[in-house]
Parts: sequence; structure tokens; C-alpha cells
Amino acid sequence: MAAHPHSHDHHAHHGHDLDGHHHGHHHATSFGRAFAVGIALNIGFVLIEFFYGMKSDSLALLADAGHNLSDVLGLVLAWTGIWMARLRPDDRHTYGWQRASIMAALVNALLLLVAMGSMAWEALDRFANPMPIQGQTVMWVAAAGVLVNGVTAWLFMSGARGDINIRGAFLHMAGDALVSLGVVVAGAVYLWKGWVWLDPVISLVIAVIVVIGTWSLLTHSLHLAFDGVPHSVNLPEVRAYLAGLPGVSQVHDLHVWAMGSVEVALTAHLVMPAGHPGDQFLTQAVDGLHDRFDIDHATLQIELGDSGTTCRLATHAPG
Repeated sequence: MAAHPHSHDHHAHHGHDLDGHHHGHHHATSFGRAFAVGIALNIGFVLIEFFYGMKSDSLALLADAGHNLSDVLGLVLAWTGIWMARLRPDDRHTYGWQRASIMAALVNALLLLVAMGSMAWEALDRFANPMPIQGQTVMWVAAAGVLVNGVTAWLFMSGARGDINIRGAFLHMAGDALVSLGVVVAGAVYLWKGWVWLDPVISLVIAVIVVIGTWSLLTHSLHLAFDGVPHSVNLPEVRAYLAGLPGVSQVHDLHVWAMGSVEVALTAHLVMPAGHPGDQFLTQAVDGLHDRFDIDHATLQIELGDSGTTCRLATHAPG
């Protein structure tokens, strides 16, 4: 294969560093504070719930204290994912640790599903063995939970759209605020009507709502973990853009994947029979990929197609 492989990598890396640094800086300043505040609030709340759960002999409060402890773990996980994603690449991990943020989102989604499953199991058990609850104590503690989880969710709301890892933290906290709100309602109705069955019913409804909300986070993070094309990228449009560049007769071995929860990478082979187009062509192509498709890290290989043999990789790729 008489090809002239040319990677514009130096250029892309330069742009990617600026962009990556911007993302990292953004996370470090605004969300670093959000994580610290969220973790501190939740640890405080777990201690309050545990104390009042023991005092009022409320299994519901003790179970919720355990659940909120899993939230602290979820927040620590997401924060660790962001911190790891900002570690610089080295000779052993040439992409750095950006994939950590996708893994954190995936584990966060699994944690949330397990928590909701155990809550649903507990609720079903309550139907079989109804228990009286200390309505007022439960209501006050749960109201504090609405506040703690609501404030924490609000801190992450701005980043929930752009970063799957932040979205995981946001969904976790928003789901908990819902759970606590349900407990407040159940406590109030119990004091008013004495309906013991309402507590497990509300628990089940909330569990279903949270699972539905979490499902897309789970499937999306799983998709990215297996190098799936990010939802934000339309691959046929990327292929058409590259094929439409002046002098390009064929595009193959096109791959697009997420390096982390924010950055997208691309590699492709371009067949250009008229000869190597020079560095300016590559620079413009890479800038176009960044501006049109938000692809930060692109590597393009130029082939002249003059050897009469097709590129070994041309038959193995969807491109």
C-alpha cells in the first residue's frame, strides 16, 4: 500500500488541549464546589436520619439512611471520574483516563437501579407486614431530605445536559428528592387518615419513575463504554463531509467514539489520487470536524490509492 500516512495529530492535540483544559477547568471550578457541598450535605443528612431512625424505631428512616449513604458514594464516584478524566496522558495511557467519567456514569446508573430495586423489595415486604410509622418525625426528616437532595440536584442541573457523568449525579440527587417528597406525603396522609399501605405504594411509584429516568443514562453510558458513536454525532453526515472535501475520492476506516464524557475522537483514511494535499488541507478538515460536529480529536490518514491494492483496513470498517 503506497500510502503517505499523515496525521495532523500535532494540530489536533493543540486544539484539544485548549478545549480539554477549558472543560477541565469548568468542571474543576463550578462542579468541584457542587460535589464538595453535595457530599457534605448528604453525609450530614445520613447522620441525622440514622439518629432519628434509631430514636423513633423507624425502619423506613434507617433504610433511607443507608440509601443516602449510597448517594454519597455515587457523588464521590462521579467526582473521582471527573478528576481522573483530567489526568494527563502518559506512555502507558496515551488517552489519559478520560474513560473514567463514562465508567462513573455507568456505575452510578447501576447503583441507582439497585437502590430502587431494594426499595421496591422493601415496599412489597411492607404490604405483607404493615407497620405503624411515627408520622411527624418521619415527615420532618424527609422534608430535610427534600431540601438537601433538591439543593444538590440544582447544583448539577446546568451541567446535566452536556456531560453524562454530571447527568448521573443530577439524576441520582433528583431521584432522592422525589423519594423524600413521597415520604413527606405518606407521613402527612398517615397522620390524617391512618393509611399504613400508602407508604409502600408511594415508594413503588417513585421507584418506577426513577428507573424510567435512569434507563437512558444506563443505556447511553453502556453504549459509550463499548466505543459506540456518541448520540451527538451523525455518522453519515460526518462521512459525507469527509467524502465531499476537495480531492477526496473515497473515505474508509472511519471510526468515531467518545474518549470521555465530554470529548469525541475520530480516525479516518482519505483516498486522494491527485496527491498529498498538504498540511493546510488537513488543518481545515480538522477545524471543520470540530466546528460542525464538535469532534475534538481527529486523526486523518491520506492514501494516494496508486498501488493497485486496496488498503488492508478498507474491508474491515463500516466506512
